Amino acid sequence: MEENQQNKLPLVSVITVNYNQSGVTLEFLASMKHCTYPNIEIWVVDNASPSDNPDIIKEQYPDIHFIKTAKNLGFAGGNNVAVRRAKGKYLLLINNDTEVEPGFLEPMVELLESNSEIGMVSPKIQYFYSDNIIQFAGFSPFHPITSRNFAIGFGEQDRGQYDITCETGSIFGAAMLISRPVIEKVGLMSEVFFLYYEEHDWAAHIKKAGYKIYYQGKSLVLHKESISTVKNSAFQIYYLTRGRVIFARRNSKGFTKLLSMLYIYIITIPKITLGYLLKGRFDLIHAFWRAMYWNLTHHKEVYQTERLNNRI
Repeated sequence: MEENQQNKLPLVSVITVNYNQSGVTLEFLASMKHCTYPNIEIWVVDNASPSDNPDIIKEQYPDIHFIKTAKNLGFAGGNNVAVRRAKGKYLLLINNDTEVEPGFLEPMVELLESNSEIGMVSPKIQYFYSDNIIQFAGFSPFHPITSRNFAIGFGEQDRGQYDITCETGSIFGAAMLISRPVIEKVGLMSEVFFLYYEEHDWAAHIKKAGYKIYYQGKSLVLHKESISTVKNSAFQIYYLTRGRVIFARRNSKGFTKLLSMLYIYIITIPKITLGYLLKGRFDLIHAFWRAMYWNLTHHKEVYQTERLNNRI
């Protein structure tokens, strides 16, 4: 593309976070080399990897912006470091355990450019290691009491049935494009979550600010699910449970909030505890209860917000 035509396209800042997965991150960057959108900058944040050599990322891709944090800041914190420094009109926050189709970015940018009421958009996500199996084609809205939703198309064979563009109940953190003006108005992802639910919280606040959340089925990203966290591990259960309760506390009010807390503490706790007990998973019981205890003992910090102008 000619340079003058390229300069007419808005700059997109592509941001990904690495933690002990330099090889996976290099595979992501290799796929980005084939991206056909011509006006991008790439930021890689190493989240203080304790047993990895992240310097290899910068050595193999010297043109990227590379940041090493002093400690593990979690998903939101790691991304926020780069968001504060990035220059793009649009910012693509994308997992390092993904690979992209060459033309995945254009439909999402075109969508945001076409309608200023749209605050953020996610592409269709397929599982990388399963042929044409969908992980995400939009979300249902969160239930106000249970704080649960479901992924549309999950586990289905992709036959083109979700090659559509539509509003969705929430965003998918594995790949989400957001405009800088929206971040300037709403703020960054809250770092209180550390892991899980922070993107849903962000989407909820963006919707409260009057914007719409969209799914773009004309864009495709492949996700190497389960590389970064072990399913049904104590680590995952702790942060999933902790995040779900934080999300409910931050995004409900009045009588709805009361019902939500009653549901979580009266129905969810006995149900989940019994389920793990029957499986003999005492490690998960401990992680689950530890997450609940954290929410009982932490108050003001749950409602914190991160502003774009607070630089690290």
